[in-house]
Amino acid sequence: MRYFFVVLIFAGLLRTASAFEPFDVKDIKLEGLQRISVGTVFNYLPIKPGDKITKTEVKNAIRVLFKTGFFKDIHIEREGDVLVIFVAERSAINKINIEGYDAIPKEQLDSALKQIGLVKGRVFNRSILEGLEKELQRQYYSLGKYNIKIDVEQTQLERNRVDITIKLSEGESAEIYSVNIVGNKKFSDEKLIQQLSLAETSFFGSRNNYKKQQLAADLEKLKSFYLDSGYINFNIESTQVSLGPEKESVYVSINIKEGELYTVRDVKLAGDLILPRKKLEKLISLKSGDIFSRRKVVDSTKSLSDLLAENGYAFANVNMVPDIDKDSRSIALTFFVDPGRRIYVRRVNISGNIKTQDKVVRRELRQLEGDWLSTKHVARSKTRLDRLGFFSDVSVQTKRIPGAIDQVNLDYHVVEKPTGSFQAGLGYSDTTGPTVNLSVTQDNFLGTGQRVGLAFDNSSVTKQYSFNFTDPYYTEDGVSRTISVSYRQVDAEEADISNYSTDSYGASLSYGVPLSEYTNYRWGVKFDSTELTTGTTTSQNILDFIDANGPINDTFQLFGSWAYDSRNRRIFATNGSLTSIRGEIAVPGGDLEYYKVDFRHLNYFPFGGDVTLAVNMNLGYGDAFSSVTDYPPYKNYFAGGSSSIRGYDANSVGPKDIVTNDPTGGRVKVVGNMDLILPNPFTEKSGSTRLSLFLDGGSVFEDADSITSDDFRFTAGVAFIWITPVGAMRFNFAKALNEQVGDSTKSFQFSLGSPF
Repeated sequence: MRYFFVVLIFAGLLRTASAFEPFDVKDIKLEGLQRISVGTVFNYLPIKPGDKITKTEVKNAIRVLFKTGFFKDIHIEREGDVLVIFVAERSAINKINIEGYDAIPKEQLDSALKQIGLVKGRVFNRSILEGLEKELQRQYYSLGKYNIKIDVEQTQLERNRVDITIKLSEGESAEIYSVNIVGNKKFSDEKLIQQLSLAETSFFGSRNNYKKQQLAADLEKLKSFYLDSGYINFNIESTQVSLGPEKESVYVSINIKEGELYTVRDVKLAGDLILPRKKLEKLISLKSGDIFSRRKVVDSTKSLSDLLAENGYAFANVNMVPDIDKDSRSIALTFFVDPGRRIYVRRVNISGNIKTQDKVVRRELRQLEGDWLSTKHVARSKTRLDRLGFFSDVSVQTKRIPGAIDQVNLDYHVVEKPTGSFQAGLGYSDTTGPTVNLSVTQDNFLGTGQRVGLAFDNSSVTKQYSFNFTDPYYTEDGVSRTISVSYRQVDAEEADISNYSTDSYGASLSYGVPLSEYTNYRWGVKFDSTELTTGTTTSQNILDFIDANGPINDTFQLFGSWAYDSRNRRIFATNGSLTSIRGEIAVPGGDLEYYKVDFRHLNYFPFGGDVTLAVNMNLGYGDAFSSVTDYPPYKNYFAGGSSSIRGYDANSVGPKDIVTNDPTGGRVKVVGNMDLILPNPFTEKSGSTRLSLFLDGGSVFEDADSITSDDFRFTAGVAFIWITPVGAMRFNFAKALNEQVGDSTKSFQFSLGSPF
């Protein structure tokens, strides 16, 4: 195509050059312009009125005008002393349509077209089409689509415009049929193939599609595997990728040279060791005699740098210098430490907190002004601000101070979100049935960080009215205080327990004391008055309790709890753990004297690739103090349902009344859950859904002496949680693994608005 235009220009030069002899130009006329302005042409034209021109100047003028790309034909004539330039403009691109694309996003295709100059409004040059085909082939070949077909249609419009339609037929992606590794002696083919994701097959046995970028990533994985296994001279000699005749199958051959195995001869620390040597040496995971591992070198270097950064040396450099002995095939490692200057924080700036008082933000910060900069304290400060729940986003920037070599400012920027809410809604769970709730809460009352709440919940099982007030910083040391008042009605029959109901009211005062960054304990006092009302088929344990203690019982309780919480977030955590112990004692002076202790441990084990194992254990035990009074049956534990043992009806697991067959609960609870949290099925960044495979087990027992393995129930299944504006929606699909005669199972369970 480009040769055609060269010939065209040459012909124009010959035609024009023979048209006239040299003369003085008094005026210049332009003929044939449609879209391009006269001024634009004169800006490029090297001839001006008053110039004396020859054949050489005319030829040069034609070359210059052709070079602009605006014209497809140019010739120059002389009319007396006037130079007349005739031009034929190229068409302008009016619109570009792309049809048939699926594998590549529209934005990516538009960017590719822009790079080769195919853009709406620009002059259309047919030579661009050659570059168009090559660019689109490059894009699709990188995705393993070698059967791409490209058809370009041009539609000429009035005013010298043109529409371009690009029709694509992508074809099928080429699949990996075989990956062959040549030259390996130290490791088997199977071991090396495991390192390559391209060679994997799906659960259903289908093959992977070939992608050039994925092959490059796999080659890096293979190299890392050998370097982490001690083969420092490993090299990929060549890689061949061949296509089958139908262009839908790919065969990959990788030629490697393994080299020799190297061990660690010696490990040293050098440089300016600001911190104690023993403390630094513990962070180096390689020892003399170990097989060399690049990964362990990188991890050790990072650990040393992180420790220095935590101690104020934010810009420290740690480099590993190897000493390789080819004869002994060993390496001496020297970790050279250059801590640089210790960096101090001059000021901590807070911005974005329009409503929230400055002190509410600052009391959560663990990085203090005037102290040396600690990356650990900076990150922990951000986490504490995130966990407040007052802000939709928290960011922090470290900014150097001009003229100061050892000082920085920290800028924390928060984006506030509404912390007060008036909520009215409907919910449903397999435990309480339909629920109507109404609540007025303010988690950041007047910007002070205090929480005020007034709530009303109404379901077929429970009616509850409550008021609570929490001051998280009742003292400057972080001691919190909570005051609450509540009234509660429970219809046990609606919960499939027994034909009785309770009416209770009470008030409590509690204090929370932080013991460390992750640990706190809480203690308080509570008054509770509960009235039992029986029905015609009330279970015998309720009737016996009323006969011995009366229908109304007032208790004075002391309660306390201890908790360690290192989870990275409260909802949908993926790392960390939660351990808590809670106890309550009904002390002398009331109608009942008993105690109750609950233990919970929840741990998250991230496996990588967005896969996490969550293990949860709930234990509970309650009893009366000797024979002074009975243990209240409405304090019994129950199991079964979407919040304990999924796949069983709510409260159905455990002891039952011998007459009514209603669940009676027990004083002992043992329930465990394991959830294998899978990658998000919808979008990687979604924080509102979670899919997991689960295994549940446990039961409740009348007392400690009645615990037997035969009473434990186990289920397995799939759980899906979706956080919606109206609450958390839970879907459980479960199968009972050891169902017994008389058990109440439910393979599908749904709840809306249930708490975490």
